Amino acid sequence: MIISSAKDYRAAAKAKVPPFLFHYADGGAYDEYTLRRNSEDLAQIALRQRILRNMSALNLETKLFNETLAMPVALAPVGLCGMYARRGEVQAASAADKKGIPFTLSTVSLCPIEEVAPAMKRPMWFQLYVLRDRGFMRNVLERAQAAGCSTLVFTVDMPVPGARYRDAHSGMSGPNAAMRRYLQSALYPQWAWDVGINGRPHDLGNISAYRGEPTKLEDYIGWLGNNFDPSISWRDLEWIRDFWKGPMVIKGILDPEDARDAVRFGADGIVVSNHGGRQLDGVLSSARALPAIADAVKGDLAILADGGVRSGLDVVRMIALGADTVLLGRAFLYALAAAGEAGVTNLLNLFEKEMRVAMTLTGARTIAEITRDSLVQAVSPMRPDALADAVANG
Repeated sequence: MIISSAKDYRAAAKAKVPPFLFHYADGGAYDEYTLRRNSEDLAQIALRQRILRNMSALNLETKLFNETLAMPVALAPVGLCGMYARRGEVQAASAADKKGIPFTLSTVSLCPIEEVAPAMKRPMWFQLYVLRDRGFMRNVLERAQAAGCSTLVFTVDMPVPGARYRDAHSGMSGPNAAMRRYLQSALYPQWAWDVGINGRPHDLGNISAYRGEPTKLEDYIGWLGNNFDPSISWRDLEWIRDFWKGPMVIKGILDPEDARDAVRFGADGIVVSNHGGRQLDGVLSSARALPAIADAVKGDLAILADGGVRSGLDVVRMIALGADTVLLGRAFLYALAAAGEAGVTNLLNLFEKEMRVAMTLTGARTIAEITRDSLVQAVSPMRPDALADAVANG
């Protein structure tokens, strides 16, 4: 298969991993309208082309939380990465580190903090959910700090798991799920050998280290359901703000008022995100929500964004809409599933090249020069009858 984009990696991943894993990564909540709008709305953002501006010297570097990033991109926290490639979190972290961008380890990773952090020269970021078991939260925060993690990404848009219909059909959940996963795995012998056998242990490493016993994949959904805390409020985050010594980022912001609350709380950054369309279907896409949030809090804290980003062109669009840095989720997971560390490395190189093309043709020599001035008003497609009337009327 010829690989030239994240779309190609999606097709390669679908062919390589069992369906329960592909659809877990690929799917969203309910009827997946928000999942689709994330990509569709972002693709409709029109850029302002500029010419003859001497673009011979481009600089993609940016500063974030006193770190220098080779480009304004970080790998987002994605659960169960270790099921998509052998010890997948380690491979993805290594690729990000070599590229000079952050990698964010999920609470529900297969590989524990202590296994992934040594794979990087730069400090790793760590993501945490709000959980009923505050003992686990304190334990994992202590371990993250001991491992040198620099930035805490605190996910707040998952007080309850979303209704993900695809998972029940694919075998990730639902009746006889374990047997269905086993049968699927047998039909993908390359994955079964590389990950299923040689990628063990298949347990949630961060949780197992706390519990003192393996937390297997079959326990995953039940553990999440029992431990997410719908009673959470800003006050419940204060002890974490006091405990964590580095930057703290609130992930899951879609409303300007929530963004202002994050400023008042003392967050160092926010992630404008709808959880990849995996929580509440029908909410705004990240691209639609981002400009109003940027208008409300730009300059008061760092603004990160995710959702539907599948190219370096999309990164430029997100930054023009108001983001300082963009998180990649599904895009890097597809590449990881298809080709491991080499796939993630190649994907990041593709993103860099695509950013350079977009910046050259919009006249932005630095990341700071990608602004609202880089955008034009997108033209809505005419309805067929309106188009016919326009032609008839000259």
